[in-house]
Amino acid sequence: MSQEQKNKRQGEVKVIAAADKVSGEYCNVAAIRHSQAEFILDFVFRMGHEGHLVSRVITNPRHAKALLVALEDNVKKYEAKFGPLTPAPQPDTLH
Repeated sequence: MSQEQKNKRQGEVKVIAAADKVSGEYCNVAAIRHSQAEFILDFVFRMGHEGHLVSRVITNPRHAKALLVALEDNVKKYEAKFGPLTPAPQPDTLH
């Protein structure tokens, strides 16, 4: 069995990223809203009393739940390696 076939069997997905996306964006605030059909995640870089939208991700509820589970798992692994985290203070309401 080829490596490509093994990867497909394990559910891996090859992700191709454009050069301008590879370095990522920094955010220090996230705002989350939802409707019955979707979750909207706004990632913001806030400095002082001003914030700039870095990225908006819109996804369905099942994917939002999968993201929550994956994030919880990764935070647990992080804390096991580096020690407990204290949550950041809640930001003022974003407008």
